[in-house]
Amino acid sequence: MALLELVGRWALTYVSEMGRMLVFVVASFAWLARPPLRGMQIVKQLHFIGYKSTFVVVLTAAFTGMVLALQGYYTLRKFGSEGLLGSAVALSMIRELGPVLAALMVTARAGSAITAEIGIMRITEQIDALDTMAVNPLQYLIAPKLVAGLIGVPLLVAIFDVVGIYGGHLVGVDLLGVNAGSYWNSIESAVEWKDVYGGILKSISFGLIVSWVCCYKGFYTKMSAEGLGTATTEAVVLSSVLILIWDYFLTSLLL
Repeated sequence: MALLELVGRWALTYVSEMGRMLVFVVASFAWLARPPLRGMQIVKQLHFIGYKSTFVVVLTAAFTGMVLALQGYYTLRKFGSEGLLGSAVALSMIRELGPVLAALMVTARAGSAITAEIGIMRITEQIDALDTMAVNPLQYLIAPKLVAGLIGVPLLVAIFDVVGIYGGHLVGVDLLGVNAGSYWNSIESAVEWKDVYGGILKSISFGLIVSWVCCYKGFYTKMSAEGLGTATTEAVVLSSVLILIWDYFLTSLLL
């Protein structure tokens, strides 16, 4: 009975947490529809989440494409199919690696900072001060970050895909000697709208996951320095795990 009680308590705790997270994101989007529109806050968060993450995304994309081309070339060469290197790189980037790796980079760079920022505002009672001034924290702090995540992450994924494909071209064509025409022709013949659409859908959902989880963990952080550190760690870990889990289920639906 003690074991059953422990399992039941654990299950109720996590179900309650999931319910509170759902109410949190629904309420944030509901407040977004009410005036005033926080346009400058959305632009500011887009700059932080999108523009300031561009360098790490571009760097990651370039070397990801280069590694894909290097590994793919030596695999395809065994079957005499070096000309299909472009399609292998492009499909891998557009379908899977682009959305997943870009979202993980945004989580590491921007998501942790968002959790820490909101958590510090909670600890120093700045969020309570917003309530006192009749400014809803969900509308002023959370909703702009959610919108910025929904817009910024797909744009970063598009950059990731393009840079990754060109990184594969650099290694495959310039270094390993694959014909440039066959590289681009294989991409044109293999990549379909379904692949691009799936990547866009994944990037939008990943952007929501990152901004949602990181904002939630910061908003409900415990009132201590230790609690802030724990919240930041939990936000990064939970976002990364949810990205990988949701990627599997979304891929199984899109295939």
